[in-house]
Amino acid sequence: MDGIKQVLSHTGKSYFPIAFVARLPYAMMVVGVLTLVVSGRGSMQLGGLNSAAVGLGAAIFGPLIGAAADRFGQRATLLVTASINAAALGALAWIVYSPLPNWVMLLGSFVVGASAPQTSPMSRSRVVTIVKTKVPAAGRDRVLGGAMAYESTADELVFVFGPFIVGVLAVAFGAGAPIIGAAILTVFFVGAFALHHTAAPSQSAEERAATLAPAKELFAPRLIIIVAGILGVGLFFGSMLTALTAYMQSFGASERAGILYGIMGIGSAIFALSVAFFSPRFTKRSRWLVFSLVMLIGAVFLQFATSQTMIIIALAFIGCGIGPVLVTQYSFAADRSPEGRSATVMTMLGSAIIVGQSTTSAITGWIAESHGPDAAFLVPLGATIVVVVTGIANFFMTPAGFTPSTHTGQLPVQPSA
Repeated sequence: MDGIKQVLSHTGKSYFPIAFVARLPYAMMVVGVLTLVVSGRGSMQLGGLNSAAVGLGAAIFGPLIGAAADRFGQRATLLVTASINAAALGALAWIVYSPLPNWVMLLGSFVVGASAPQTSPMSRSRVVTIVKTKVPAAGRDRVLGGAMAYESTADELVFVFGPFIVGVLAVAFGAGAPIIGAAILTVFFVGAFALHHTAAPSQSAEERAATLAPAKELFAPRLIIIVAGILGVGLFFGSMLTALTAYMQSFGASERAGILYGIMGIGSAIFALSVAFFSPRFTKRSRWLVFSLVMLIGAVFLQFATSQTMIIIALAFIGCGIGPVLVTQYSFAADRSPEGRSATVMTMLGSAIIVGQSTTSAITGWIAESHGPDAAFLVPLGATIVVVVTGIANFFMTPAGFTPSTHTGQLPVQPSA
């Protein structure tokens, strides 16, 4: 993309590979904890509860980490959180196989989520800053659009392929390997991301006051609907993987659920990357609605699947919808972020995904244990309905003929939309 090429001249060639890999531990945490606990303690319900604890920690502390980055700078914030997170991951891998009680394990899972480095929103914040300060005004919107398309696709890819990597590592080296792998990636790649020269410096109170929009703009309906929509995607991620884990557990191969789940990533990656080439006439409000309906059709088909082959077909079809939906939601968020608060907004979205993922992991785990894996597949169906309903709401909240500003929370009318 032209936008990425222009940004590369300021970030250097190493930035995007480092930032991409640094996102993986965040995407692996909920799934890795679920796989570890199910394998180590033999309970889907307990595995789901620990995944929920990860999400609860991320929900409470994620926005605070974003605020700390605004105050103290990304470098210091990331180095501290990465150190705590790597230690927490290693400790949890030991706790699960120790005689310690379940509440200690739940506390460990909470700390894992609470200390999760917010790599993705901080990467977006860096890119936005570079575009606004280094790219000529005449081409700034186009460059920012291309860069945000890449960032959205990168997020979508890691959240789809993170569980696949967890599955591969678990099958090859055991259920504890994904958590240990995430700890290693955190030390080396989140550390490298923190030390990269693009890390934003801290701001004084006066500087923040001069550049930040009022906090109340974070609660504007046009922004909350995006958070609700991306929460629906998180609900789908968590419920689908947990349902697949329960299904594969019935065959004595719960570690392979991540590999089966990765099938969804094929169509997802292709269609997510293709979003940048869609005609402008296919507006973002329409993309969200159309591709969420694709997800819904696939989820309905899944309810009638009677074999692994049919499940794979359903997952591949759902992937064709989920990639463009996630990219479009992140693009809307970039458009609607209040001035100076893009990192906060992106942290809200990241927290929404992991909260949704962990919440439905717990719910789906309980349903699978109580009613069987077939009943568990109803939860992903419900999640896709959430994505569709929020897509409908956003469609009517985004009048035709308008392109939201990429620089402020305002929504000026532009004929180019």
